[in-house]
Amino acid sequence: MNGLASSDKRDVINICGVRKNYGSLCAVDGVDLAIAEGEIFGLIGHNGAGKSTLFKMLLGLVPLTAGTITVDSQPVHGELFRQVRRRLGYLPENVVFYDNLTGAETLTFFARLKGCSDGDRAALLERVGLAAAGHRRVREYSKGMRQRLGLAQALLGKPRLLFLDEPTTGLDPEGIREFYRILREQRDGGTTIILTSHILSEIQERVDRLAIMKSGRIEALGTVQSLRESMNLPLGFTLRLATGLDPAALASELQAQLAPLAIRVMPVAGQLQLDCPRDAKMAVMAALAPLTVAGHLIDIQVREPSLEDVFLGYSG
Repeated sequence: MNGLASSDKRDVINICGVRKNYGSLCAVDGVDLAIAEGEIFGLIGHNGAGKSTLFKMLLGLVPLTAGTITVDSQPVHGELFRQVRRRLGYLPENVVFYDNLTGAETLTFFARLKGCSDGDRAALLERVGLAAAGHRRVREYSKGMRQRLGLAQALLGKPRLLFLDEPTTGLDPEGIREFYRILREQRDGGTTIILTSHILSEIQERVDRLAIMKSGRIEALGTVQSLRESMNLPLGFTLRLATGLDPAALASELQAQLAPLAIRVMPVAGQLQLDCPRDAKMAVMAALAPLTVAGHLIDIQVREPSLEDVFLGYSG
């Protein structure tokens, strides 16, 4: 597996031949990976695929059985990694706070642990949508508000690297949109972001690259589009018909034209649907052109395979 990053920027994370064994269980099995400065990088996989273990090793929380990891040019278990940690932000999957502290007091507490100033806590609370709740006790916060507060603490000290484990848990659609807006701002400022998520539809247009893990190994690595193309998953077509046409008759007519491509055309709910190999896209479009000119088709929708399709293809 090629672990090279996809840009000309410097690599801030280098993982070489990393293994982690728990007794006879191999949780991470020979991972090679490089992540570039200013990337939003996704890490996905089934439960037990090794994502969380790899995350913990990147943070220096779990020792390696074999291999090396460097973060910002420092080995994760080297003497100088403590200094690197001060430039890291981390949001765990299950964030836990002291319920009796207010949101503002929570940020002060974590700033002291991190050894950074809490002078920007008001700005951070406003940035994550908690400006009006900063004086309230955390025990009064909803799950989504706690998640927003977790992001605020991860952003303390203007981190150069962000590690986010299932970061949108509990957020409503507006909160998710705002969360990714903040991530884009961080990336544009040079922050490197590594995140995990089981909500694949949410991240497929929002990560620069991603890795799919399976059984402790990286099964696939690249942009969403490059992974789609490498699997050669079919494209989906939905054809809206003009009023008064017989979908079954038009389906038979189109099926005959596409017979050399072995493409099946199905009438569904007054529309026509078909899947075609990626390399047959232009041939299908050519077959549809006369129907469009004749006014039989009023809309054509072409669907790329989703990230979920790609994931299931690699991890199934």
